[in-house]
Amino acid sequence: MFGNRVPHMLDNDYTPYSAVDIFVKDLGIVNNEGSVLSLPLNLSAVAHQQFLAGSASGWGRLDDAAVVKVFDFLFNNRLYDPNLVYMYRSTLDYTTLGCFICITDLLLHFLFIVYEKLTGVTVEGKHAILKKEKVLNSLPPEWPEDPIVEIKKLEGHNTSKVLVVLDDDPTGTQTVHDIEVLTEWSVDSLVQQFLKRPSCFFILTNSRSLSSEKAYGLTEEICRNIDTAAKSVGDVDFSVVLRGDSTLRGHFPQEPDAAVSVLGEMDAWIICPFFLQGGRYTINNIHYVADSDSLVPAGDTEFSKDAAFGYKASNLCEWVEEKTRGQISASSVASISIQLLRKGGPSAVCEHLCSLPKGSVCIVNAASDRDVAVFAAGMIQAEMKGKCFLCRTAASFVSARIGIKPSLPSPQIIYLESFLKLGILGLKSKLGHVIKCIEVSVDKLSMSSSEVREEEIRHAAESASSYLRLGKDTLLMTSRELIKGKTPSESLEINFKVSSALVEIVRRINVRPRYIIAKGGITSSDLATKALEAHRAQVVGPESRYPGIPYIVFPGNVGDDNSLAEVVQKWSHPPLKSSTKELLVNAEKSGYAVGAFNVYNLEGVEAVIAAAEAEKSPAILQVHPGALKLGGHPLVACCIYAAERASVPIAVQFDHGSSQQELLEALELGFNSIMVDGSHLPFEENISFTKHISSLAHASNIMVEAELGRLSGTEDDLTVEDYEARLTDMTQAEKFIDETGIDALAVCIGNVHGKYPASGPNLRLDLLKDLHELASKKGIALVLHGASGLPEELIKECTGAGVRKFNVNTEVRNAYLESLRKPSKDLVHVMSSVKDAMKASSWRRCASSAPPVGLDYLPQLVTFLFPSTACIAIYFIGRKQETMNPP
Repeated sequence: MFGNRVPHMLDNDYTPYSAVDIFVKDLGIVNNEGSVLSLPLNLSAVAHQQFLAGSASGWGRLDDAAVVKVFDFLFNNRLYDPNLVYMYRSTLDYTTLGCFICITDLLLHFLFIVYEKLTGVTVEGKHAILKKEKVLNSLPPEWPEDPIVEIKKLEGHNTSKVLVVLDDDPTGTQTVHDIEVLTEWSVDSLVQQFLKRPSCFFILTNSRSLSSEKAYGLTEEICRNIDTAAKSVGDVDFSVVLRGDSTLRGHFPQEPDAAVSVLGEMDAWIICPFFLQGGRYTINNIHYVADSDSLVPAGDTEFSKDAAFGYKASNLCEWVEEKTRGQISASSVASISIQLLRKGGPSAVCEHLCSLPKGSVCIVNAASDRDVAVFAAGMIQAEMKGKCFLCRTAASFVSARIGIKPSLPSPQIIYLESFLKLGILGLKSKLGHVIKCIEVSVDKLSMSSSEVREEEIRHAAESASSYLRLGKDTLLMTSRELIKGKTPSESLEINFKVSSALVEIVRRINVRPRYIIAKGGITSSDLATKALEAHRAQVVGPESRYPGIPYIVFPGNVGDDNSLAEVVQKWSHPPLKSSTKELLVNAEKSGYAVGAFNVYNLEGVEAVIAAAEAEKSPAILQVHPGALKLGGHPLVACCIYAAERASVPIAVQFDHGSSQQELLEALELGFNSIMVDGSHLPFEENISFTKHISSLAHASNIMVEAELGRLSGTEDDLTVEDYEARLTDMTQAEKFIDETGIDALAVCIGNVHGKYPASGPNLRLDLLKDLHELASKKGIALVLHGASGLPEELIKECTGAGVRKFNVNTEVRNAYLESLRKPSKDLVHVMSSVKDAMKASSWRRCASSAPPVGLDYLPQLVTFLFPSTACIAIYFIGRKQETMNPP
């Protein structure tokens, strides 16, 4: 039994040949007979307890070798501590438990001794699970100087090599920003890249989804093109980094071998899998994965059981020997210790690297970002002395090498989760009540007929489109069963079938989502390059089917069960739901104006938002007292609902409230802002009236706009005669602003409500500039009513002179009424026609004043990280009209 079972224990191979439950039965018979004969059977009794514990833990149908899981539990959870609760179902007092654990310890030791005697094979002990805090506190203090400062100086003087990062999935960019990413690598593209003289750029290879042979060929091709492009440009020196998984999965040594076959032998291969955000540490050459407050040797984690890239060694020297199948022995692998990094600094690193025999492999130990930065600075010093290195690293090395400090953590989605379950349970438990879930069967996508596969893809795409069209957050995920091939290549083929199916599902979705979160590296790469057709990125923007959509890559192997839910919650309630004040503050910062459009029904609401989305411009929906009287609360609710689900910032304002009763009612209806119109009152009464309403509104965080001066003209059956109109007075304006505490001032500079006279508008732009100077000093925004009928050039002049909000009513109303005069066969045709007419009118005004490209709020959302995870946000800001679906 020892000769047969112990290898299974060491390999974690629990393919059932027998079963734990069988041993529960058989050892129970043995112990019963011993009891009848009064014969003490100590080992059998203890073994029986172990198999009972294994069965009670749910492993009864696994091979009997799975009893070793009980020992793993005992030792990993430190049940020697009497304060911990013993999990097994058998009830034992502490004395019995203490004896029991001592005997099991002896029994395990005895098993391994007997196995060694019988087979002649030495059983190596597993590396212990360590307490993270205790280990990190035991290390020497970090190197006192920040090497990033020196690295930045070298980069600024172009004295270091261009770093070309071959990224085997998109998660490698999670520690950098303002770096270009290529998804194609033609010589021409690479020449253009080198001509920019960047410090670094990425090439997204997605090679981890390929077989070893294809990955070798791909790496060889890319390195050849890099070398050709660099020679073509001339005076360009570069260094290649093979950015791989921080849990050691990937094509090693095939990819380094391919690079060397083109670029020539290197002085050393550098291996640095440290990645702080993912909880990956290398200490004493052993690579650890943080799990809560523990450090688990990488070889004992689920990542090491990967069907295509599995491994056993946690010691990186032994890992190199294992992956190279003995071609590079563990004893020949060099390393840079944490002690050297923290006591010797960059110069010691440089000296050590320069002393290595040519063609060496060197492990980099690291337990902090400072450690990696110290190594990077030392490596640059060695490169300046003529040394050449090929690096295989995780994401942290790249940011350190180019002098970037790691970033700190910062309703419609399509979320895709394809392999690891990490985070999915937390997401569904936290947000399951608000997210529509579509689960596609891995078995149907990878193991069934083409007809079954096609039906699964079609159903998922149609369901996703329907949910998105309804404004529902949508979770698209693969089923939980794990299907593995008989060989690594078969497993990769299964992965490819699943990934390509997800690509096809997203490709077929015919509704523009607001943003996309993709979990897992290979999946996110295929989605970006194949489904969304991205060709180039700035780690803030590739060309895409959906320009302007944030694409967030959530690495598959980081975070805890709640991390993904936290990210989705952030994006489900993003800053796009802006208040009127935020819109006007952003407009003042960037020198544009926001259009405010009066709406009366659903068609008007949809028309304004569609126009704003088409222009990628913020806008404001305004409800006049007359419209509120007819449309009531449902009209306001419609505006708020539509604003919250728009893909651009939309605010909702109550317009021209001239009585206290209607303004107090408006404060309770959910408006972002109100317009207090006391312009019909004497100046002092206007101040008193506006101040009172303003204090009530601000208590509810509602912005207040007020009017000083009086516009002539007619709006919603309210007429102000020419003799009643008056321009805004500068002296009164200052007093009015100071005493009322308003946020925005509607001014009268010759503008009118309704139609302008035949002679055209006569605006006092000189007065407007003076008012803007005053408004800027007081920190408020200027508003121009009566923009209907103003020429586009005049609106631009007013915007240049300081207007940050302009009102449009008559123009949109006239478009509505004119459309009604056209004969239509059915009511739905009438509704469609008036909506298109109002949209066209609104679009012209959005286009005349909005920022030309993008919006101020975009940079606020670009990149953010959470303490336990890392995400990359990429903005698709390029345009590719021939493939872009209409919004």
